Order: sequence, then structure tokens, then C-alpha cells
Amino acid sequence: MTSGVLRAGEPVLLIDRKSRRYLIDLTEGGEFHTHAGVISHDEIIGEPEGTRLRSGRGTNFLVLRPTQADAVLKMPRGAQVIYPKDSAAILTWADIYPGARVLEAGVGSGALSMALLRAGSVVTGYEYREDFLAVARANVARFCSPEVLQRYHTELRDVYEGIDESDLDRVVLDLPEPWRVVTHSAKALRSGGIFLSYTPSIMQVKRLREALEASPFELHSTVEVLMRGWHVAGEAVRPDHRMVAHTGFLTTSRLCVP
Repeated sequence: MTSGVLRAGEPVLLIDRKSRRYLIDLTEGGEFHTHAGVISHDEIIGEPEGTRLRSGRGTNFLVLRPTQADAVLKMPRGAQVIYPKDSAAILTWADIYPGARVLEAGVGSGALSMALLRAGSVVTGYEYREDFLAVARANVARFCSPEVLQRYHTELRDVYEGIDESDLDRVVLDLPEPWRVVTHSAKALRSGGIFLSYTPSIMQVKRLREALEASPFELHSTVEVLMRGWHVAGEAVRPDHRMVAHTGFLTTSRLCVP
């Protein structure tokens, strides 16, 4: 995320009084049209984050740069995205650090790629669908800085057929059949490297764990992340009626010397 005044060419988030969020890209001479009126992009360009503007119909909008969570929930999608609660856990369970060499397979819409890159890792992404890869590249380019893009390399290929990279620090998968990548990962990772797979179904987890048990990987673990917000308004303090419950399971394992 950049700092300083808001500039033409960058995405910004407009939030109205009902907390509705609109993600737009600033362009000189551009206009944002909504049922609440029109806001000129030129009124935003050059202003600091956190400024408030009034539309032609008198509605106030708060203007901010989008956080990573904002970007993931609002960006264009090719495939279903990995939600912020899971991508945050992936960074911890896979122990992503600056300079880590990461192979990501199944880049989808690029949401996890952005999280990995913003954590400082060097990412090689495999995606076998050209349309998904195009969306992922566009999203990463839209929401990440040029410096970050220098650490992002993508290939149109099927990881089930093998991994060309070697001495990797991490392998991170979002695929329907991750057990087919266990053997490839064991050859591509350095000793002590971490394998992590995101899978929606517990039956996928079962098959993956069986493959891991028969491999050089050890210290297998599977977790599920649930997130519940709270409503806090004066004396009314209670859990939100809705929560982000099951989205997927995170299975991790470490490659060890036999």
C-alpha cells in the first residue's frame, strides 16, 4: 500500500453513511456515479486518505485506500477467492517471511498471491486456466506496487504434471486434488520446507493426509478457521447474527530427511 495524497491511477474505497463500500480506480476527469449522486475523481485526486466528500445529492462519502481485505472482497473474480480470514492464517501456518521462495499452485483470482507478496515472499504461480491467470495478474497489478510485481512470476501450466523449481521454501496449494502434488512437492522443497493446502471438503483432507503419511513429510496438521464479529452499540453488546464460518481446511506438513 502506498502513502501520501491520493493519486490518479490507484484504487480507492468510497464508503457512504450506511457503510456501503465502492471500489473505484481514480482517473483524471473521471466520475463516480451512484444513486446518491456523482463525485468527480478530480475532487479526490491530491487529497489525503480519510477525507470526506459530498456528492451532487448531498451524500457524504469517506475516501480511503483499500486494505488487502477490502481488495479481496471487492475485486473482480475468475475463481472463488480465499477469504481474508484464511489467507491471514495461511501466512502464519505456512510461516511466510520476506524472501521466502514460494510455489503457489491454483492462483485463481490472485487473492492469496497478493497476501504472499505483501508478506515479502518471492512467488511463482502455476495456473492451468488461462482466463483465471489473466484475472489474477490484473488484480495483483492493480493492488500491488511495482516493487512487489518484480517478485511475482506466473506460468500457464498444470502442477499435477510436476514442479520445475527446486530448493523451494514453501509450497502453497488451492487445488481440488492436492494429494497429486505431494510427490512433486517433496522433490521441489528444501529439507524443512513447508507444504500447505487449502481444501473446502473434509474428504479432500482425508485423501491428502493419507498421501502425506506415505511420504517424507512429517508433522501433519489440519485446522479450520472460523470468524465471528460482534455488534457493539452502547449497552447492546452481542455476537453478530451472521458469521463467516466454514470456508476451507488448512493442512500443513514439513519435509524432513528420511
